[in-house]
Amino acid sequence: MSEITDFDALRRALAENSEEPEGPARNARAEQLLAEAEKLNIPLAVIEALGHQLKVYNYSSEKDRMFVPFARLLRMWDERPEDFDEYETHSLHWVFKWMSAGMLDQPHIPLASIEKWLGEMEHRYRLAGHSERAVRSAEFSVAAHIGDLARAERAYAAWLAADRDAMADCHACELHGQGVWQVRCGRDAEALRLWRPVLEGEFSCAHEPHTVLASSLAPLLRLGRLEEARAHHLRGFRLVRPMESMRGAYADHVEFCALTGNEARGLELLAERPAYFTDTGHPRSRLDFLAVVALLMDRLTELGLGAQRVPGPAGRTWTARELAAHARAEATDLAERFDRRNGTSAVGDRIRARMAQRPLEERLPLGVRTVRPAPAPAPATAPVVDVPDVPDVPGEPGLPDLPALLAEARRLSQTLRPHALQAWAAVARAAGDGTGLEPRDRAEIADHEAMARGPEGLPLFERAADLYAEAGDPGEALAARARAAYIRALAGEVDAALAAVTELYDQVLALYADEGTGVRQTASVVMSRARVLMRRVHEAAAGGGHDAARAVAEAEAAVREVPALVEGCGGDDVRLAARAAEARAMLAELAALTGDAERAAELFRCSADAYVAAGLPWFAVEYEVQVAALAHQAGDLAGAEQALRAALEHGGSYVEPVGRAQLHLQLAEVLGGRDAPGEAAEHALQAAHWADEAGESGTLGAWARQQLGGFLLRRGRYAEAAEVLESALADLSAETHGDGVVVQARWWLGDCLGELGEHRAAAEERLKAADLARHWPEQQDHATLAHLAAESLGNAGLAAEADRAYARAGELWRALGNAPFLVRSLRARAWLALGGESGAADARALMAEAIRECASALAAAEGADREELAEELGGTHRQYAELLARSASEEAEDAAIRAAFEAALEQMARAVAVFAGLGAAGLHSRTGAELGAGWLEADLGRPAGAAARARAVLAAYEGADDGDETVLARREEAAQMLEAAREGEDAGRD
Repeated sequence: MSEITDFDALRRALAENSEEPEGPARNARAEQLLAEAEKLNIPLAVIEALGHQLKVYNYSSEKDRMFVPFARLLRMWDERPEDFDEYETHSLHWVFKWMSAGMLDQPHIPLASIEKWLGEMEHRYRLAGHSERAVRSAEFSVAAHIGDLARAERAYAAWLAADRDAMADCHACELHGQGVWQVRCGRDAEALRLWRPVLEGEFSCAHEPHTVLASSLAPLLRLGRLEEARAHHLRGFRLVRPMESMRGAYADHVEFCALTGNEARGLELLAERPAYFTDTGHPRSRLDFLAVVALLMDRLTELGLGAQRVPGPAGRTWTARELAAHARAEATDLAERFDRRNGTSAVGDRIRARMAQRPLEERLPLGVRTVRPAPAPAPATAPVVDVPDVPDVPGEPGLPDLPALLAEARRLSQTLRPHALQAWAAVARAAGDGTGLEPRDRAEIADHEAMARGPEGLPLFERAADLYAEAGDPGEALAARARAAYIRALAGEVDAALAAVTELYDQVLALYADEGTGVRQTASVVMSRARVLMRRVHEAAAGGGHDAARAVAEAEAAVREVPALVEGCGGDDVRLAARAAEARAMLAELAALTGDAERAAELFRCSADAYVAAGLPWFAVEYEVQVAALAHQAGDLAGAEQALRAALEHGGSYVEPVGRAQLHLQLAEVLGGRDAPGEAAEHALQAAHWADEAGESGTLGAWARQQLGGFLLRRGRYAEAAEVLESALADLSAETHGDGVVVQARWWLGDCLGELGEHRAAAEERLKAADLARHWPEQQDHATLAHLAAESLGNAGLAAEADRAYARAGELWRALGNAPFLVRSLRARAWLALGGESGAADARALMAEAIRECASALAAAEGADREELAEELGGTHRQYAELLARSASEEAEDAAIRAAFEAALEQMARAVAVFAGLGAAGLHSRTGAELGAGWLEADLGRPAGAAARARAVLAAYEGADDGDETVLARREEAAQMLEAAREGEDAGRD
């Protein structure tokens, strides 16, 4: 750290410290700089160092320390105002407002002292000739804080009525305060109207829109504007996160999480800022923070998570229940301190209301990874499945009786409702060993338990078959054994399964012919045989040793028997309608396997339609997904979209979370391909949400977030996209998702960060992506990323690093034969060199190399490439001219400066000639270069040459469209050049 030896060095050090992150380190450095300033024996140096110290205290968690430097500054002003320059005089009066708010935020400062200070502020502002606007704003803050609503309304009106002057807060800060008052008065919509100019970027400052975004969260939730609330949270938290002084706004984001079912994210936010629990320098923001901590912990306790470990004050471990009690006690005590000072209950009333809030949304998906905490296990007596109200078993209150459970299970299975197997499981638990049940009852219990167990249930199928036979239903006995055969086929025993099911098939057909069983039991066996034969088709397709064509033919014949048997026989039995629908889906599958995609899609649609018509839409989902896949393969994105929408509609709540995630993600990808990024983002958001619910955050969820980030980027929502992509990258890996997905995520994140002005971070992401892409056989992406990283490094002021990155990109462009981008990399390096240590000589050499590379490529090019390269060559000549002219300021002698301008004019003239060769396509580029040459002529003292250039531009646009902005701008500049040339000629004659 260099020693401060003069006033200029002090000012540089103060400026450098101002750019450091908020916090104790910056504050400590400000104290050191004040000590150094005092050694200089320059009153203004001390004044500036005190002002800097006061500023960094104000923008930190140590706000309570700013009163001492201010008191010293005020004493210096009263003793020797002439020591203050204009800027420090303004600053002194400006920070009066900070003192007012600062006193209000410290409960140990008496209210009488604050009122006295308001009078002092008003007096000094009047002496200095300032408007009372800032004074009335400060008075309003006091009145609103203590709950004197009548005085607050009067001060609010006076604040808005007073003239704005140099002491008024910026528009953004004023609008924030006005909106907060509207919220306090229950006018959420009016607050959001006031905040709109800040939210839309019309007004901003160092702390806005940060606080407006945070303050808008609860009003937006209350108004049901959920999409805006989500966006404001993602965008706003990104702004607040690095700023230590914004504990109050940070608390708003924690509160948002507690009110929207995002408790896990709320815990993550608490973990990021452990010091916020204990920092005492700003009691008012600590009060807000503790209140929302209590709110969040209460919510976790309600969810059955009171014993969960949570982040809290350092020094011990905390459960949610313990932290809730601690935070509530601390908040209550602090609020009481404010209320004792104020003589009202206003602060305590607001804090109690804040802690007592109820969630406004059960779960608002955010897009970032937020796995919902799992509630505690339900008591053992809770019912496992939903059942209708039925009589209770005597002595066991709350449990339905066995006949009711049987009736409900049969209803669900006979109508093919979801959760039928769970209902039969409930029957099995209630039935125990089955004592007292009829054989039919025990058969159905065993049959459904076998279905639920898969291969482990094979013995149960045999038991079910025996019981069905005992109950006098030989057809259902055969169906149970046929189901067992299909399970064996699924386990890989296809040949044995086929032999078994073929025998059962012959038996059931004979039984059906003798009217010994019904069509439903017969169809069950016929369908099981078809399913087994379909398994053989799949084995053949996988090279399992079967004759594929024969397997397909036999399977198709078996499948066609199903609708031939059941159609026209079903009546109201949805089970038979489902058999026919499944058969169509099997035929569709066979068509797809044999390459007839069009027929496959048609049959899958027919199957889905049949399920829907039968009142079984959830069975249609699988086949609508197949239709979507076939449509996508055929390039029919509209068809794919239609099928996926139908799948989501028909699946409803019956599709498992992972299936819902997949459906939403597929639809998002299709919509993105159809250039509908807005709706695509909504479906990607839903995909991420359901992936989290399914426990697939790190796999499917990461992929969904990657897609969501890309869609948000396309919509220009850069801050939200960056938050989502950073969340995705925490889980994305080349091993699981593929390095292409990781590269794309980092590429998109780099684009977002660049748009947000975070150029160093953008460069880091682009370099990481480039490092992954450097191993790919195709190097286009590697080159592009290296080039983009170089741009980011340059924008971040890292010239040496940028030059190396451009050089790396240039080598890649050369290897790829991409002359235009090679030339651009050389030009960029030339401009970097001009501003760097190497100076004008290296800059000129690089620009000359760019011209040689471009000219060489143009000479060998043909067709459309020639036009692109010609445009690039003309642009390079023009940039070389501009570089030469700019470098002339570095020349020591007038002759050298004139020579540089002459060389620049030569390059600009070459640019004109190249652009002229492009005809109409190069018109605007030619006239721009012509004007550049004209100004160089003028700088060289040649008004006639400048006038000729101007007239050439005007002639080029004769009869051109007057509505073209470029035409108008060129004509205006040419007219200015002519006027300047005439004045130059007149001066020459004089």
